[in-house]
Amino acid sequence: MMKIDKAPVPLIVPNPDDPRLTERVTGTDQAGAKIEIKVPMERPLTLYLNSQEIVTMMTIGDYPEYLALGYLLNQNMLKYNDEVTEVEYDDDLQVVVVRTSHHTNFEAKLKKRTQTSGCAQGTAFGDLLEAVESVALPKAELRTSWLYQMTQTINTMPSLYLEAGAIHGCVLCKEGEPLCYTEDVGRHNAVDKIAGWMYRHGVDASDKILYTTGRLTSEMVIKTVRMGIPILVSRSGFTAWGVDLARQVGLTLVGRTRGKRFIVLAGEERIVYDQNLAYVEEESAKHKRKGEGGDD
Repeated sequence: MMKIDKAPVPLIVPNPDDPRLTERVTGTDQAGAKIEIKVPMERPLTLYLNSQEIVTMMTIGDYPEYLALGYLLNQNMLKYNDEVTEVEYDDDLQVVVVRTSHHTNFEAKLKKRTQTSGCAQGTAFGDLLEAVESVALPKAELRTSWLYQMTQTINTMPSLYLEAGAIHGCVLCKEGEPLCYTEDVGRHNAVDKIAGWMYRHGVDASDKILYTTGRLTSEMVIKTVRMGIPILVSRSGFTAWGVDLARQVGLTLVGRTRGKRFIVLAGEERIVYDQNLAYVEEESAKHKRKGEGGDD
């Protein structure tokens, strides 16, 4: 297992002022006027596990070590009890190498992959369903007061999305407090960064809530279960297979979480309705995301 830091766990929040993550581009608007806006960067990052090339991901480029570890964990190529000896990142080559104390060979596995509905070329491998079928998620509760506190905090925090758009976010929370907020061009990258952060710092998943801005698909359900998190929340909608898988594995699935509204389609027994809705404000137009008329 990777050596766990003894220092306090670093909390992660978006840094929309980081010049490495956006680029200013010029264009014209609907009236023909010249404009200049920020757009997110998109860079290739090639991941190696020991000497084997695994995948090239398109990413905004922050936290490559967390992204690499989380990807391998969520693809079942790295186990939580495996010994990781080094994570090496080369910014010039845009390569990250994860080294383990044991030999690895995933040649056969790499030939059996499924293109997912995730943005930026998400993939899942054939044995992931088998890997989550035996998982027993911890007992937990989701108080509606935590849910409203969490979504209000997330929606009003400075973020790359509010600065430049065209980005997905995932947030790991304990009760109503965000602990780790990551963004990327694909929601699967954002959640993989959280998985790597949790693994790197030995963060307990049993009392955590995972929030995503993207759809509640089978891929997001599988990744959440792989991470051992019992509750998954989104401001967007559901897919049928995502709901079916969540019900099979006992994951609490909460979607369309905007202002006072939310819908629970799996794991309803974890919800504690302790919030008086008269004291909950509707979401302001400033913090609404794209696709509010439907499911983003």
